[in-house]
Amino acid sequence: MVFRYKYLLPLILLIFSAFYSSGQEMESDTILDQVLLRKKMSGGLVLHNRGWGFQFQKGRNITYFKAFIWEVSAVSMKSPKQIRTINPYFSNARSYFYGKMNHVFVLRGGIGFDKMLNRKPYWGGVEIRLVGTGGVSLAITKPIYLYILKFTSSYYDYQILIEKYDPEKHFLDNIYGRAPFSRGLGELRFYPGVYGKLGMNFEYGRYNSKIKSLEVGAIIELFPIPVPIMALNEPNYYFLTLYLSISIGKRFN
Repeated sequence: MVFRYKYLLPLILLIFSAFYSSGQEMESDTILDQVLLRKKMSGGLVLHNRGWGFQFQKGRNITYFKAFIWEVSAVSMKSPKQIRTINPYFSNARSYFYGKMNHVFVLRGGIGFDKMLNRKPYWGGVEIRLVGTGGVSLAITKPIYLYILKFTSSYYDYQILIEKYDPEKHFLDNIYGRAPFSRGLGELRFYPGVYGKLGMNFEYGRYNSKIKSLEVGAIIELFPIPVPIMALNEPNYYFLTLYLSISIGKRFN
């Protein structure tokens, strides 16, 4: 039997039409079977290449596939050039980061959207969303205090005092280690800025009312007044970070 190619195109169109109609019907039925829960909230841990922190989000569904969201987060921000060191001449010395002037923390508050790219079936799976937010940032710096060695008559006769780190006076040979974190809390400085975030959210929760998700993406933050971290480097006019967040939450009406 010789296959006639003139029947090939109509056959392909017929099969495609059947699958398309079936898919449309399944999609419509599935959406109707799932109740649209208008509100959602979630919170969790944020890990990024310059620190870690926490975030909280609230959202409201505009449609089944798109939601308007509000978010707040707080993260630490370190310098990629900081290296932990210790005074090798004292066995009980405490480690510290040589050249680091400030601990830096960033608070963010913003609004944005998430858009569903792939809806998970009713029996479970992974739902993929595109997430974009932007808003205001506030960098907070706290000066670093160190234990400093003050030698008197000889190398074996010294005192240990707490002083704010000064790159002009404190070096590897006279720094004993880091002082308690509480020192310097009364000397906080604030640096306002703006941020933008873009990420992909992968939700793997089995039930539509329960949120369990992983999110990966990038955040850019800009500061008109640069934020100082290291004494031996230029202050930072911007931070560009890659992040991974782990969140749990719920949807409700």
